[in-house]
Amino acid sequence: MSVLGLTLGLAACDNKKDSSGMTRVNVRLTDGPGAYDALYLSVKEVKVISSGGESSLPVNSNPINILNFRMGKDTLIASQDIPAGRLQEVRLVLNDTGNRVVINGISYPLTTPSGQSSGVKLKIQDDLSEGVAYTLLLDFDAAKSIVQTGNGKYILKPVIRAVPNAVSGSITGIVSPAASSPKIYAIAGTDTLGAISDSNGKFWFPGVPAGTYKVEFKPVSPFVNKTIDNVTVVTGSVKDMGTITIN
Repeated sequence: MSVLGLTLGLAACDNKKDSSGMTRVNVRLTDGPGAYDALYLSVKEVKVISSGGESSLPVNSNPINILNFRMGKDTLIASQDIPAGRLQEVRLVLNDTGNRVVINGISYPLTTPSGQSSGVKLKIQDDLSEGVAYTLLLDFDAAKSIVQTGNGKYILKPVIRAVPNAVSGSITGIVSPAASSPKIYAIAGTDTLGAISDSNGKFWFPGVPAGTYKVEFKPVSPFVNKTIDNVTVVTGSVKDMGTITIN
């Protein structure tokens, strides 16, 4: 996958069959850290489009501070039985109001481009089997999703990755000193995943396909770039790189 690529994790968590032709879909939201005090998303609904038809999964909650759900944490935003069939597309639909970002203690409303009124579209091809419950984890990239305009306003252009859940692994670790604030990249061939560390220096890559990665750390000046080779990720496990010292 590329940094902007999409992959899907539909994790079967109940093999019980029934004759209703329905399947339970659970949608969970997680986040990569961004350099903000808070980032509130007001989610209206999740639309799931499959060969069985279009289903609207309502989200009954107040705006969510997505920065509370990072470094391996997530939150359930929708859960509903829908017709089984071939999954084609998932759309995350935000409300027009209630989305805001807090920077240095100041709250700014986030406007969304008019073309996104139908929702952020994730093209996905997979099977929703009858009587099997599935979990879809949406990884919201806070750092890439907020765009500052020339007049000091902020626009929300959501960058979302649907990540594997039970069919992948993760990479984590801590950079020292935390003040080095590196951008971090996990690279395997032409595929690149990006992350940043939080205020404590911790970083987390969710939904990483099994394989061997080169992990690059690109800190702020005057700290020096660092690369660690041969970081192996195993399906279903977390690869803890420990403390990475940035000179």
